[in-house]
Amino acid sequence: MLHSLRQFKAEIFQALAHPTRVAIVELLREGELTVNQLCEKVGVEQANASQHLAILRNKHMVVTRKEGNQIFYRLRDPLLGEILDKLRAYFFAYFDEAMAMLRAEQQEAQS
Repeated sequence: MLHSLRQFKAEIFQALAHPTRVAIVELLREGELTVNQLCEKVGVEQANASQHLAILRNKHMVVTRKEGNQIFYRLRDPLLGEILDKLRAYFFAYFDEAMAMLRAEQQEAQS
């Protein structure tokens, strides 16, 4: 069981291993959006967005709903947004630590 859980986690991180996909997930936290809306907000071409959405869809991170000729995307589970919040907190903790080290080195160099 541990191996399959680790594999699942690795696949999630692989799916989030591109800044465009992270941006898409962050936007979908607020609610469902069409491909065109995502393209406008992320600043990518439709073909590019569709490739990224296919990866997220294949990893079961987003689900779709069709209405007329438009496809709406949303997060399968809002928990994914919370995971990104934790990563943001981790980043800022790391950043704060790195800045403290830089300040200490700068003070040492000035002494």
